[in-house]
Amino acid sequence: MAEATDKYGILKQNLEDAGCDSSAAEACIQLAQQNRWDEIALLLRQQKSTLLDVRHTNQHQIDCLDYLIYKIGKEHEVSK
Repeated sequence: MAEATDKYGILKQNLEDAGCDSSAAEACIQLAQQNRWDEIALLLRQQKSTLLDVRHTNQHQIDCLDYLIYKIGKEHEVSK
């Protein structure tokens, strides 16, 4: 855990908590050190989009499983 006064350490921890891999986190830290915040914001929006894509894929898979459980239960009288 980063010290409260270590702004780059805090940034890195937040990036990792948000699912950024170490190379993306390091790239953001370098950009922050260069005061290139617009580029960091772009990278963060891309990360968010990636996470949303994964979430939507997972939700679709869950929906498919729910349907299969329902169909099997109806057709084969399986208890819940």
